[in-house]
Amino acid sequence: MDRVSPDAESDAGPESATIAQVAESVEDLARVIARQAQTLDRLVESDRSRGKQAAAGADLPLLVDLFALYTDATLCAESADDADRAAFAAIADGLDRVISGRNGVLIVPSPGAAFDARTMEAVDVVDTDDVAEDRTVARLLRPGLQVGDRSVRAAAVIVRRHQHLT
Repeated sequence: MDRVSPDAESDAGPESATIAQVAESVEDLARVIARQAQTLDRLVESDRSRGKQAAAGADLPLLVDLFALYTDATLCAESADDADRAAFAAIADGLDRVISGRNGVLIVPSPGAAFDARTMEAVDVVDTDDVAEDRTVARLLRPGLQVGDRSVRAAAVIVRRHQHLT
């Protein structure tokens, strides 16, 4: 919109000057709104990009490193003396929370849990006389890691197998 010169304002009267000021204010507001819309578009796109990266496993290398630290802390807790065991267990618990916070799931089946080939690897098999213990975990050797639907590292377990006597 054309701006009114001061000479034109005096010729056209005060209404014309007020209309010109309103028009200028509207133009300024339109520019501000356009800039804000562009900023919002960039923020939305940035958020979508972060979501796509997370869905694609962008944190996967970090989760694998955190999982390795968790495994080390767990092993240290198992072999440490009483004074250090609590400290290593606390580190492992903290790493568990960080892994969970980044959409990772630790696979730590306890003895007696049903064997799940999707998340566990049977490293060894032991015989059992109890039918109810068939295909259950006898012992956990190493925890596993799952991210989303993907098993990144299967938990290493010893599985019980019922012996069918014939």
